[in-house]
Parts: sequence; C-alpha cells; structure tokens
Amino acid sequence: MSDFILLAELRDDQGKGASRRLRRTGKIPAILYGGNRESRSITLDHQVLLHLMGNEAFFSSILTVKVGDESQKAILKDIQRHPAKRQVLHVDLQRVLADQEIRVTIPLHFINEDICIGVKAGGGVVAHIISEVEITCLPGNLPEYIDVDVASLELDQIIHLSAIEIPEGVSLTANLEEYDQPVASCHIAKEIVLEPEEEEPEVEEGEIVEGEEDAEGAEDAAEEKAAEDSSKESE
Repeated sequence: MSDFILLAELRDDQGKGASRRLRRTGKIPAILYGGNRESRSITLDHQVLLHLMGNEAFFSSILTVKVGDESQKAILKDIQRHPAKRQVLHVDLQRVLADQEIRVTIPLHFINEDICIGVKAGGGVVAHIISEVEITCLPGNLPEYIDVDVASLELDQIIHLSAIEIPEGVSLTANLEEYDQPVASCHIAKEIVLEPEEEEPEVEEGEIVEGEEDAEGAEDAAEEKAAEDSSKESE
C-alpha cells in the first residue's frame, strides 16, 4: 500500500470568515477526529492535497497525518469541493486504531476485458454498473482496490456483487441477501442518434453563468458539516 503523508498545522481561528481567509492563503480547513481522542481543527496545503488526490490510492489508504512532531494514522472520510472550480473547501479525516474496524469505500478494478467471452465471441461491450464498493476491515487489511474479473462474462450476462472475490479479512457492508447489486454486464452496444445541438445563447458582460456563482454557499455548508462532525465526536 502507498505511503501518503499529510503535513498539517493546528488552527485556532474558527468560523466562515476565518476559513475564507485561510483559503486565500493557499491553505484549507480540515478536521481530525476519532480514535478515542478529541477532535482537532487543522489546516492542510491546498496544492499538496490536489497533487495527492491525483493518485486513486490516496482515497483508500491509511494516511499519516503529521502535526508538529506527532504522527497519527487516519483515513479520508469526506472532501467538500467547490461546485465549479478545481478547489477543495474542507476535508474530514478520521483517526484509526489497529484493533478497531473501519468503514471505507474503495474502487473496483475491472480486469481481463480484452479476453472477455462476451466481447471476443459475442461482439458485446462490458459495462461497469458500479465503480466502487463499501467495506469494513481492520486498518492493516485495507486493500487499495478490489479486482473484478470479467474474463468469463458471456453476452447478456451480469456479474453481481456476491460473485466478487473479497480479500481475506475484508467484509462488504451491503446486505447481499436483501439486494445483490449488479456490478458489470456484457451487451451488444446500441447505436444512439443524437439530435443537433442548439447554439448556446450569448452571455452579456457581467451576467452570472450557471455553475460559476460565488462559492460562499458551498463554503458555509462545509463549515457547518465540520462543526456537526466535531459536535458528534465530542458527544
């Protein structure tokens, strides 16, 4: 498993205004909670975080959070993003203990699509119905991803969640007896005829374009959620 290190600083300033000022300096607010310890408000470097987020494994790995001379193990629980920009607004990190199970969503990797029976013999196309799955396990057993082997998938067949090989020490949170989620299928691709697109109306100078409105609403929501998480942990 990859070793990801997050350098963090403690923050004392709270509130929406303080968080906005923080973001203007290239930092983002975050909260570190769990692990039988009190919640701590911290800051992270925005550019470093964006770089780490470019690696898929970052979202499903045990992270090392360094605050001064202290290092703590944690997992990424939530990221609030700007609705229109490539910008992170707030991060939730949960401490982990070696003897306590964690609940994490990890990606699915589909393998052997090039030799899939339904593709080679039937001329079909493999469709990915879901791309991730939620699991529980001890931190030491956390996989970066789970493989879904589609080599034996025939035309008009479906692979369900119950057919996936789960690593030892890992459990799915889904109730398969209640609903066995489809994961992948193989079907003949259908041709779709698209209607000609209408020309986009011109935008007058100063007019707000949908999706580019001010991010204050999203920032406020991020701050409120962080406060709720901290309150729940304290209780």
